[in-house]
Amino acid sequence: MGTGTGEDAPAGAARPASSRLVGVDATRGLAVLGMFVAHVGAGGPDFWSGTGWFQVADGRSAATFALLAGLSAALLSRGPGTTAAATGRDLTVARTRILVRAALLLPIGAALVALGTPVAVILPAYAVMFALLTPLLRVVPRWLVAAAAAVAMVGPAVALVGRELLRRPDGSLPVVVDLLVGEHYPVVVWFAYLLVGLAVGRLDLGSPTTARRLAVVGAAALVAGYGTAAVALRTLPADATVARALLTAEPHADTLPEVVGNVGVSLLLLAALLSLGRRVPVLLTPLAATGALALTAYVAHVAAIAVLGDEAVWGPGNGDLVAFVVVTLVLTTAWRALLGRGPLERVLHEASTRVAALVADRTAVRPGR
Repeated sequence: MGTGTGEDAPAGAARPASSRLVGVDATRGLAVLGMFVAHVGAGGPDFWSGTGWFQVADGRSAATFALLAGLSAALLSRGPGTTAAATGRDLTVARTRILVRAALLLPIGAALVALGTPVAVILPAYAVMFALLTPLLRVVPRWLVAAAAAVAMVGPAVALVGRELLRRPDGSLPVVVDLLVGEHYPVVVWFAYLLVGLAVGRLDLGSPTTARRLAVVGAAALVAGYGTAAVALRTLPADATVARALLTAEPHADTLPEVVGNVGVSLLLLAALLSLGRRVPVLLTPLAATGALALTAYVAHVAAIAVLGDEAVWGPGNGDLVAFVVVTLVLTTAWRALLGRGPLERVLHEASTRVAALVADRTAVRPGR
């Protein structure tokens, strides 16, 4: 979000994107629409009911969104003609662009939180985690995956204990503590998604082999994560509350099984849309447009919920959801075709590019010691 892969398209009408970028943007677009479902969809009580499948969007959409933040950071920081990280001045430019974008996302996120909607806004945590990637841009994929595994194993316990120890008497958490260990998007857990995304972004995403590998790894992670949770909750006694809390895969439980399972879902979606984007990219045009304008679409939907009122979230029908999805797909497709970069995406692009150029120029002329 705010770092869509179309960030280097012309400021006016968008140029045709590569199949790689179409697949990535379409995955991001699907994640955005999935968050619409999670926020305003009225799902049925049973998975096999008419709208019961809506529960698939809970947690998994946001996790895919976070994983793609890491992937976007990898694309922003690639060296010329390579999938590896840039070096020297190019790396300085990339790090500055990421930091500036993260800095701009924070006030946007704070403004959305101030609207007081029932939506747990992801932007503040997203901004912090995006900034935290900057020292890691040159780390090789295998070590990024190892770091993600460590975060996923240790982070859930840290978040659980941290919430209990640092909670105020009224039950609230200080803002910084809430960002790090709170119940919604705790950085100590969710950073694992961005690390995986950064590792994936170092691969050749245009290769059919990469898509197949992502699909295999994704399927294995899905089975391992959700399977472990299913077995654990069936075998652990009801009074093993801490163990059950750490082994459930319920949406936003922020446990190791949930993180692993969610990563599996994200990689499977990415693999499928990369393959489809390579074969018939035109089919993904609306989804890819929404993904390229993800920040604008996300901000607009929270603002719309604030205007419509809490009934848009808690109401029994799905008319609002249909309107959100259709209007978003139509408007983002038209905007992308006629004007290119989205309005908020353009602000982040222009600001980060200009600041990065200033920093790079100052570094280049700094006298030696």
